[in-house]
Amino acid sequence: MRAKLWNTGAANAPRAGLAALVACVFLAGCGGDDVILPGIREDIRAPEETLAPEVTENTTRAISLPAQQANAQWPQSAGTPAFRTAHPALGAAPTRIWTANIGKGDSRRQRITAAPVVAQGIIFTLDAEAQVTATSLSGQQVWQKDLLPARENSGDATGGGLAWNNGKLFVSLGYGALVAVDAANGDVLWRQRLEGTGSGTPTAIGGLVYVTAGDDQGWAISDDDGRVVWQLQASPDVNNVLGAPAPAVSDDLAIFGFGSGEIQAVFRRGGLRRWDASVLGERFGRSASNVGDVTAAPVISGNRVYVGNQSGRLVALNLGSGERIWTAREGAVGSVVPAGDSVFALSDLGELLRIDASTGARIWGAQLATFVKDRPRRKAEIVAHHGPLLAGGRIHVASNDGFLRSFDPASGTLTGTVEIPDGATSAPVVAGGVLYVVSTDGQLHAFR
Repeated sequence: MRAKLWNTGAANAPRAGLAALVACVFLAGCGGDDVILPGIREDIRAPEETLAPEVTENTTRAISLPAQQANAQWPQSAGTPAFRTAHPALGAAPTRIWTANIGKGDSRRQRITAAPVVAQGIIFTLDAEAQVTATSLSGQQVWQKDLLPARENSGDATGGGLAWNNGKLFVSLGYGALVAVDAANGDVLWRQRLEGTGSGTPTAIGGLVYVTAGDDQGWAISDDDGRVVWQLQASPDVNNVLGAPAPAVSDDLAIFGFGSGEIQAVFRRGGLRRWDASVLGERFGRSASNVGDVTAAPVISGNRVYVGNQSGRLVALNLGSGERIWTAREGAVGSVVPAGDSVFALSDLGELLRIDASTGARIWGAQLATFVKDRPRRKAEIVAHHGPLLAGGRIHVASNDGFLRSFDPASGTLTGTVEIPDGATSAPVVAGGVLYVVSTDGQLHAFR
């Protein structure tokens, strides 16, 4: 019996020795202090992304704003310079002067994603389904048109955007269509089916309508007859925010942002690729940051393009080459506003930010309302903020907690609030000295 036991131990001797050696090495490693290498700790992304310095303290800094301009129209998204009024005129303390119904408001399954557009004395809006309403400057309905596609059921899709150009209103629909209507009476001129949801805001200029569909396809469509001129394809991504960003168009380029975080610049006429870039980031501990969608639509300002996502990144790119100039460690929701030496943005953490346009460094941040119910067991639904908008010497933010807030652009100090009944669901726009915003219950409000 003893011999049998001895033989078994001999057979296992090499394994026992190896286990003892491993244990000794492990214990030796645990016994001593970690070796801390000397030198500066650098972010591994820094050389590629040119990360802006992290700044936490707010700074008051004078700013030279463009002169206020009495603009009569706000025809399209402000990312394209041809349609942007740098500093619209607006009174110092706007108050609500009228309210008009535009159709179906926000619900559990449907949302209004289109900001109003203003042209030729009419405000155009799109409700949570597929109804377009034209409202006069005094708040009276001019016409109303239901653009629900044939063989589709009401409530099966939502989202979309608006753009006006040369007497035509171009409407993208979550039902997968781009529709052109006569802006004077709402008559449908043509309809083009898209290979994906058409919830992206269109841009119409130079005989073409540019729109993103399905978060991974870019389209250029003739504004005359709806014919497809060219298409782009980006990497597919299933985690996206409702409503794709409006393409920004310069003299020779069209800039698209996609759900994957890709940025593509193409020659606007033929769709030939000029350059590619990306805006990627992540905020650890925040599940929403796993969605890498471009949520701050491309904005062209001079020789730069500003683009952001809701995952902690905002970038400045060279317009001609796509080369990255800087990367700010702040996400952005809604298009940024370049003004003077700064860029104003709504961050993914619920702040209104002023960022140095040269370096991407934070100058100040004004904390906005965060949770709809700010109690420990109720902190689930967050407040949605829309904007920002520079008008009347102030930065304005419309929120679905029921307020339009105004801030001093130099310091970020809150200068005024005015109530928006039922809260805002669209970015505010200004035309003719009046601010327009759509509320969650499907109402258009005018403030002067």
